[in-house]
Amino acid sequence: MGRVSRAEADRHRSEVVTAAARLFRERGVGGVSVAELMGEVGLTQGGFYRQFASKEALAGEAAAEAFEQLAAQLRAIPEASVEERRAEMAGSYLSEASRDTPGEGCPATALGGESARDEQGSPLRKSYADGVRSFLDVLAEFDGSSATREDHMATLATLVGGLYLARATAGDPVSEEILEAARRRVVDTSHE
Repeated sequence: MGRVSRAEADRHRSEVVTAAARLFRERGVGGVSVAELMGEVGLTQGGFYRQFASKEALAGEAAAEAFEQLAAQLRAIPEASVEERRAEMAGSYLSEASRDTPGEGCPATALGGESARDEQGSPLRKSYADGVRSFLDVLAEFDGSSATREDHMATLATLVGGLYLARATAGDPVSEEILEAARRRVVDTSHE
């Protein structure tokens, strides 16, 4: 097989990062082999190491991509009052669909445990911390000057914690209760 053009190599690299962002959120970094990942985008395992230094390096890029996707989704919520935007965000983020499709959902929830177990300074941990800061920035955009950074952190913790617990208890009625309670808490800004 002949060499591919730079543009085609860049496209393949982007496809691998996008697929990894989804698969790592679904099954964790350790739950996806390089062969599986490359097969997902129709490439051979041999091409992986021409594109990435390691699976760990790819994990960092995939986490960054997943957080960029999340920020774009949240920023796509139409302009409205703070309360209306928070209700839209909470309804989408803390939905049964979001709970049941981790590969398309929040990387803060899906990759948090993995990032916590990873070595400090690893590509995943760095991208995760950068992504959390980006998530906080998006929350600040939602609220404008009406809330403090601490308020945004509490909202972030409610969103991520609520979704995490709902996923961990899916199939039990408490899962829906957690989603509903977290949605109410995010929308009700009287505690801020």
